[in-house]
Amino acid sequence: MANLNKVMLIGNVVADLELRYTPKGTAVTDLRLAVNRQWSNEQGNRQEETTFLDVTLWSRQAELAAQYLSKGRPVFIEGRLQMETWEDKTSGQKRSRLKIVGENMQFLGGGGGGGGGGGGEGRSSSGSQEESSPQGGSPAESQDMPGEEDDIPF
Repeated sequence: MANLNKVMLIGNVVADLELRYTPKGTAVTDLRLAVNRQWSNEQGNRQEETTFLDVTLWSRQAELAAQYLSKGRPVFIEGRLQMETWEDKTSGQKRSRLKIVGENMQFLGGGGGGGGGGGGEGRSSSGSQEESSPQGGSPAESQDMPGEEDDIPF
């Protein structure tokens, strides 16, 4: 039987990120993502619903997200669902929640806060060692571009 656990989201970062490191030195950050859904009801009135989701990023993706993402910035996250379970310390009850483990990330929109427009537009980050091209293409595309300097950190 086939299985698939894949999530693709576009939303806005709810708060500035905090980068942490595991005891073994692996970077990790959690971000809260606001994803909006808009539709028209039977009477033709516009409706909107916002869903807040927790996303965990690891390694280089976590470092890049902490460096370039800030509150309000749009981002595309591709990842998988993971069930997190724990026991509530005060009540002793078992608790659980679904969270997203980010596997790929792409910055969207202009750079927030300073500098010129397009500060992170079209750039992506994945868990692999390969880097994307400055134009936001795949790693394979960036290898075909003669004369490009690899001075961009992602």
